[in-house]
Amino acid sequence: MSFCLLCSCQLSRGPQLESSLEFSPIREFPLFDGQEIIGVAAQIETDEQDSLLVIGRHFGLGYDEITRANSNLDPWLPEPGSTVRLPLRFIIPEAPRKGIVLNLAAKRLFLYDKKNAYKVFTYPVGIGREGWETPEGLTRITVKTANPSWTVPESIRREHAEKGDPLPSVVPAGPNNPLGDYALRLGFPGYLIHGTNKPYGVGMEVSHGCVRLYPEDIAKLFRHVTVGSQVRIVNQPFLTAWDGEILFLQAYPPTHKDPKQVNRLVQDLMARLQKIEQKSGRSIDWDKVHAAIERSDGVLTPILNGDIDDFYLTISRPSIKFKRPIPKTIDADAWKLRVAKLSTEKEARQFAAMLNHQGPPIPAHSFATNVIAGPFSSSQDAVSAKKRLLSEFSITAQVMAPGKIVETPQTPPESTIFTNLLTFFD
Repeated sequence: MSFCLLCSCQLSRGPQLESSLEFSPIREFPLFDGQEIIGVAAQIETDEQDSLLVIGRHFGLGYDEITRANSNLDPWLPEPGSTVRLPLRFIIPEAPRKGIVLNLAAKRLFLYDKKNAYKVFTYPVGIGREGWETPEGLTRITVKTANPSWTVPESIRREHAEKGDPLPSVVPAGPNNPLGDYALRLGFPGYLIHGTNKPYGVGMEVSHGCVRLYPEDIAKLFRHVTVGSQVRIVNQPFLTAWDGEILFLQAYPPTHKDPKQVNRLVQDLMARLQKIEQKSGRSIDWDKVHAAIERSDGVLTPILNGDIDDFYLTISRPSIKFKRPIPKTIDADAWKLRVAKLSTEKEARQFAAMLNHQGPPIPAHSFATNVIAGPFSSSQDAVSAKKRLLSEFSITAQVMAPGKIVETPQTPPESTIFTNLLTFFD
């Protein structure tokens, strides 16, 4: 069964459906006149090589999408045999279906095929963090560049210098370039849609305002757009749509909104739903509405009284293209870093997994409650990783020369590692 052939009208509803057919995760969907919902929600079981991040990447989901839909699972080290929900059902944003439409709240981009009005592509994106917000509005693609170099803005150079991580004025194309392999310059001065060398930051609010895609997704987007293609950036956290006789709500956390703005958005949603209730003659289950807003996990929720929850298609496990990064074995003759001593073995395993998901990865292992980074081929590589740990985690690691043992470092503050998780994707 090809994923592009699955649409909401082709499957009956129920808590879950069984399928032994292959589920191919391409990012294009049929889109018919009047259709407001695309895709299908599915679920698979994990194996020992998985993390939620690599599963999400395989199926075209970003970090927030896959982790919020599976808040009961460890995103870095889920237990083998766990059921992972794939929230691959989306409500189309309210905007003209032309060119690129990017919904900041959903962290998702929709590309309407100018050659085929009955097709839409969709990709997860990373967006700007607080203080570096991605702008809303209508613009166009002004320049397309393959293998771009990055001219570092002065504001970003100052920020990195303050963290002890000075940047050159220009970063050439290559694995250390945060723009990845392709860049699309927008009419908004200083803003790009581009790839990334930190793929597991896609789906987060961590950039300096640019929009980043998985490397495999930006390559497809780059081929499908031209200079002059329209780009519309909206911010719609509460989406509603009908699928036949069923009304759905898809709620995301409002992006970069103060409490008054959030309250206004909720009030607007309630007013909209009251009008729908009056016009349709159907009663809304307001408890479900409030629960969906409280979760804000992006999972479609049927909100009419009497409707059952949306289905999840249980699929046979495909061959996952990406694997949880596992570094080479450390031996006594390798250069390595003593990174941290955590409170528990579980925390040590989680932190090592986080380092391995970095871009470029910092190879890391846990030994009881200790985290050791390596192996590194040279002292220069070890020192480079040490600088990154200091800049990105405020951790002072200790270099361990081949055959040399050093004292265990002090436990870093918990807030350094587990409260500020997102900084290492920036």
